[in-house]
Amino acid sequence: WVLTITDLDPLRFGLLFERFLNPERVSMPDFDIDFCQDRREEVIGYVQGKYGFDRVAQIITFGKLQAKAVIRDVGRVLQMPYGQVDRLSKLIPNTIGISLEEAMKEEPKIEQQANDDPVVKNLLSIARRLEGLYRHASTHAAGVVIGDRPLDDLVPLYRDPRSDLPVTQFNMKWVEPAGLVKFDFLGLKTLTVIQKALEFIERGGGHLSFVGDKLKDPATYELLARGDTIGVFQLESTGMRESLKALKPDRFEDIIAMVSLYRPGPMDNIPTYINRKFGREDCQYLDDKLIPILEETNGVIIYQEQVMRIAQELAGYSLGEADLLRRAMGKKIAAEMDKQRPHFIEGASERGVNKKIANTIFDLLAKFASYGFNKSHAAAYALLAYQTAYLKANHPVEFMAAIMTLDQGNTDKVKLFFEETRVMGLDMLPPSINRSVHEFTPEEGGIRYSLAALKNVGGQGVEEMVRERDENGPYKDVADFAHRLDPRLFNKRTLETLASAGAFDELGLERACAHDNADLVLARAPSTRRERSSGQTSLFGGEDVVPELELREVAPWVSAFLLEKEQAAVGFYLSGHPLDEYQPMLRELKAETYSNFIRRVEAARGERQLEQEKKQKQAEEKPKVLSLEDHVRQTKADNAVAEKRKDNWRREKKRDKGIFGLWRAWSPTFRSAVRKRATSSPSPGSPIRRRSLKWCCFPTRWRRKGTFCKPAPWC
Repeated sequence: WVLTITDLDPLRFGLLFERFLNPERVSMPDFDIDFCQDRREEVIGYVQGKYGFDRVAQIITFGKLQAKAVIRDVGRVLQMPYGQVDRLSKLIPNTIGISLEEAMKEEPKIEQQANDDPVVKNLLSIARRLEGLYRHASTHAAGVVIGDRPLDDLVPLYRDPRSDLPVTQFNMKWVEPAGLVKFDFLGLKTLTVIQKALEFIERGGGHLSFVGDKLKDPATYELLARGDTIGVFQLESTGMRESLKALKPDRFEDIIAMVSLYRPGPMDNIPTYINRKFGREDCQYLDDKLIPILEETNGVIIYQEQVMRIAQELAGYSLGEADLLRRAMGKKIAAEMDKQRPHFIEGASERGVNKKIANTIFDLLAKFASYGFNKSHAAAYALLAYQTAYLKANHPVEFMAAIMTLDQGNTDKVKLFFEETRVMGLDMLPPSINRSVHEFTPEEGGIRYSLAALKNVGGQGVEEMVRERDENGPYKDVADFAHRLDPRLFNKRTLETLASAGAFDELGLERACAHDNADLVLARAPSTRRERSSGQTSLFGGEDVVPELELREVAPWVSAFLLEKEQAAVGFYLSGHPLDEYQPMLRELKAETYSNFIRRVEAARGERQLEQEKKQKQAEEKPKVLSLEDHVRQTKADNAVAEKRKDNWRREKKRDKGIFGLWRAWSPTFRSAVRKRATSSPSPGSPIRRRSLKWCCFPTRWRRKGTFCKPAPWC
């Protein structure tokens, strides 16, 4: 901290060095170091240069022949039909670590196929003998070892053709007994998001540095107290947001505590921590010496460092001895705990603590130490949580642009963050061939959508388009775009996606016209490129004259179809939503969005219970995903949850008024409102005509004189 290598003051936050390394420790410490994911390779290169190329290596890992893999591999060697092997492999339950024997007991069809087909019986016989053997060698995703001498003096090495670094032939379990220290160099996306946000702030003429930050920004704690933490590191799950709303954190120590408590086991102490903070429960201390140690956490033992300090203050342990006690309690080493108990009680009694109370405190420490969290780890993660919350509260445009850029390959995440920008009141500017680049960028108080985030659009093509635009100016019209297009990096589907997403809108071209003329644009590009590459110019010299491009006339898309094409190109509705024109009617009916409904259900039943149900069902069958979307958000539920809650949902809809879904749509009030809507003047492109319509199985179709008109896409 003094050398500014880290940003957390260990004295202020009570971070003990002895938890990491001390003279009494017999095992090697773990080095888990997070770096910006874009520059992780630089760190590995630096380590090689500093310590020597022959002293740095990655760590080998071995892939085993698990149940499914051994079936597929043996079937391939026996030259059995792929379809038969695939069907047999899929019969094995999706349970982690399941063996073939266990699978055959759980799924009788496997045994049945073996009895019916001697080839399958032979396959299973061979597979059972091979199961569990090493299948292939690979490298540990983050593990690196550094030696004080050439590594081939200590361990055998292996050359992985996919890596520039040598690889140890000992896996991570055996490199430590060989005398090497393992370092985990991890690439953390959050660090890259923070760096990208700072770059955006710099581009806008601002400056921000977190060095020396006092961690007392009011806007940041207000954001945390509201639970507006989507995109905030470690604090964005539904349960965590609800806990933050109840806690209303107002100091950095509260963030450290929530990062530590929100895990299986200590999660049960969250209500106690919150109630004691607001005085609804009294903080209880078995001895006055515990007050300075536990006062920070409202009398709740949360951190491993607290266990060590209690042993030091109450029983006279050195911090090295206290770490050994903490380790024995954490790993539930009964022999060591039995050895430590009299030592602890004797030391506490010498310092004036009653032996009975000392014994109770020892049992209490053993209970909490089993799931106590490393405070140094929690504080470092809490710092990143604070910094991302600070950026979201004080620089929302730059932060959301950065986080969407880092997740632009994941449509579901981009959609989640897009919905969050709407909640935050930020404008999402549409993709544009003259303004967008390969990342989401802050622009005029909003965020400009990235071209590389569109489906079927490659990053290399976007970079070439942007380079051409920067060198030779904006594209003037579609003919100019075709004239400067590199056909090697674009195809018809790419241009159709750009048109559907609205990237050509500012050129004055209807989306339907741009979409249906993509082939003409692409046909023009090769000829102009050949002319430029061959050095040909116009007859009269001078600058190139861009000939006009004759486009086919195409009728504009109606609003509903335009949104449908946009959704296919972007992955979600960007410029509008099919439910927009029905909002007045839904407000009149006091309709509730599905996102609000599911939020109440999750809050009532508890996020943990739903997660347990989901995991239990996933172990039995492969989940099928159901997407439910309203005007605000899209929610995905797999059959593990949906099937289990079908009856509950039916009961919910009877109790809850205004839920807009299949049940609400059948109500007489809703039918009456829709009839009234159908006989009024429709908005342009509305599929509901201004005619006398007869009710027929809404929300699927409307019937007029025995015929069906096109259903609205939101149905």
